[in-house]
Amino acid sequence: MLKKILIANRGEIALRILRTCKELHIKTVAIYSTADRYLKHVLLADETICIGSEHPIKSYLNIPAIISAAEITGADAIHPGYGFLSENANFAEQVERSGFIFIGPKSHTIKLMSNKISALNFMKEIGLPCLPTSLEISKFNIKKIKYIAQKVVGYPLIIKAVQGGGGRAMRIVYNENDLEIAINLAKLEAKLTFDDNRIYFEKYINESKHIEIQILSDGQGNAVSLGERDCSIQRRHQKILEEAPSLYLNAKSRKFLGDSCINACLKLKYRGVGTFEFLYSKNKFYFIEMNTRLQVEHTVTEMVTGFDLVKTQIQIASGKKLTIKQNQINICGHAIECRINAEDPITFRPNPGKITRFHPPGGLGVRWESHIYSGYVIPSFYDSMIGKLICFGENRKITIEKMKNALEELIIDGIKTNINLHLKIINNINFRHGKFDISALL
Repeated sequence: MLKKILIANRGEIALRILRTCKELHIKTVAIYSTADRYLKHVLLADETICIGSEHPIKSYLNIPAIISAAEITGADAIHPGYGFLSENANFAEQVERSGFIFIGPKSHTIKLMSNKISALNFMKEIGLPCLPTSLEISKFNIKKIKYIAQKVVGYPLIIKAVQGGGGRAMRIVYNENDLEIAINLAKLEAKLTFDDNRIYFEKYINESKHIEIQILSDGQGNAVSLGERDCSIQRRHQKILEEAPSLYLNAKSRKFLGDSCINACLKLKYRGVGTFEFLYSKNKFYFIEMNTRLQVEHTVTEMVTGFDLVKTQIQIASGKKLTIKQNQINICGHAIECRINAEDPITFRPNPGKITRFHPPGGLGVRWESHIYSGYVIPSFYDSMIGKLICFGENRKITIEKMKNALEELIIDGIKTNINLHLKIINNINFRHGKFDISALL
């Protein structure tokens, strides 16, 4: 087992990693920016080190500073959490070359899967169904691009960043008249977000569900599926509510997806946790991308399976083989997660500031994961998510009622949040009856 882990992240996920390390009796190193001196995990870590100013590029995206921090503190491994550098193949490679263990897949695997086009090509080769897509289009003139959009992919289509993720740099285009403007906007956002303006087209299916499969793989010939999550409730292509299991998968389709993802992991010699994402429409599944990291919504899978995914990540990184078999994995009950964001409920713009009063919900089946506390000042430099509220019950109906009560009990004063938006979703008759898709909250 590893003896000391540097946590290369902040906020809720950094605190979750720290708690797991403490449970495993592993020492922790918390890196932080000048804006994050009073984050909860920084106050609780065995060692702390400031690596730069508040801007992410000078701190949480500063690879030399992070590796130097690991060297100075004598860490064995680096855990990237999610976001920031978690799917950066260059970071993973530099961590490995510097003699540390990267808690995640090998760098070459991340490189293959983080490029959406190479990931799609790999999945097509092993027989996973994919939507019609284009090559990277920047090399073509506008006449050729319009031909590809019309004849190869077809309208409506969605523009995506080759190195994209998190719903960034996506644009839906319904006809040729809107194509050029959408391309320019997508390229601009891709450059600002990923420092890479390459884009491609994918066929857009409006009335579809967003289903993802959680896998564990040790890179030593063993892999299992922990079932699916439904992530169809989204705003601007970003997930805000997730649940497990899905209402729409039967045993046959669940086995098909699980077996397909396990097969892909074995061919990749994949190491760690990973998520395969699909669109589901008219009884057909289409692979769209793979996330080579821990997902924000991993909590709902933990609730219905009993697996600690962060602990399993660390154990796999330590060289341990998976001993669990697929027939030993059981899905019990139902779980829902609501992402709580510090944002204006009308404009959805981030709303940083000081939390003047905070009261988390409680009760049987209620789980609150967050780094915030009364008096904490939310900085303006990072993602607006400040917590995750997860509820678990014997079935979906009971879980919805638990979530309704928990949202009403959650108090965060001093800033604006999206708590009321979640209450609106939970109380919506179509949501309660499972009649929704990815277009519900565009």
